[in-house]
Amino acid sequence: MSAKRQRGRRPPVWVSQNFLTSYKTIERVLRRTNLHADDHVIEIGPGKGHTTARLLQKCHKVTAIEIDGKLYAKLLEKFSDAENLQLHHQDFLQWRLPSSGSYKVFANLPFCYTTDILHKLMESKNPPVEAWLTMEKGAAKRFLGKPRETLRSLLIQPKFDLGIVYYFRREDFHPKPGVDVVMVHIRKKAQPDIPPSRWNDYKRFLSSALGNGSAGLLRMFTKRQLSRAFQEAGISDAPSGEILYVQWLCLFRCYCDHVIKKGP
Repeated sequence: MSAKRQRGRRPPVWVSQNFLTSYKTIERVLRRTNLHADDHVIEIGPGKGHTTARLLQKCHKVTAIEIDGKLYAKLLEKFSDAENLQLHHQDFLQWRLPSSGSYKVFANLPFCYTTDILHKLMESKNPPVEAWLTMEKGAAKRFLGKPRETLRSLLIQPKFDLGIVYYFRREDFHPKPGVDVVMVHIRKKAQPDIPPSRWNDYKRFLSSALGNGSAGLLRMFTKRQLSRAFQEAGISDAPSGEILYVQWLCLFRCYCDHVIKKGP
């Protein structure tokens, strides 16, 4: 366990961990994935191993990372004969993702760590080609930019397609969560909407546009430039929070062409 957690700066994982225990639910969820026999899948927080057992049957290789010592010991015993399982007793946030090769991720995330884990996966130099992440419904909607785009959603969407593929019942978990839970499917785009050479410009653009309220865009464009950019993006003088992702892309391209004079 990291020193940061030992000092109590982060809540323990079990505070927001709810385990899937119904094999029928696990089967329904796995049918919503496209995991195959030749896949390498990383499971974050295998818990009691209910889903792990099916992943081992379904996939070529499973790498499971469990932070809880007692659960890790039980998993070692339960899967002692599993030849296609690599089990690690470690904090996933400290664990190194594969630096090369294709892999997928399946995870029932502790709610208090959802943002940190998603950031680690999405910002990796070798991110997963696909991921299925169980999370609180409200957090999922924010990552999807619903009902309006956020900085996080605008940073995810250039590189990944994402959507909700399963709605759980609260009774599917033990203990039963106090919030609605969904599964989000994330797929890496074959070609990102923002080229790597313009990624830092894009992040600075969003930070300035979203960090200064309604005046953000006015500080970056002249009135004439902004009027032209809005026209090209199909925006009718909307507050920044009501601008769609595809319109943000158009605004950024206008910014590159007319303000910083760099074609994206």
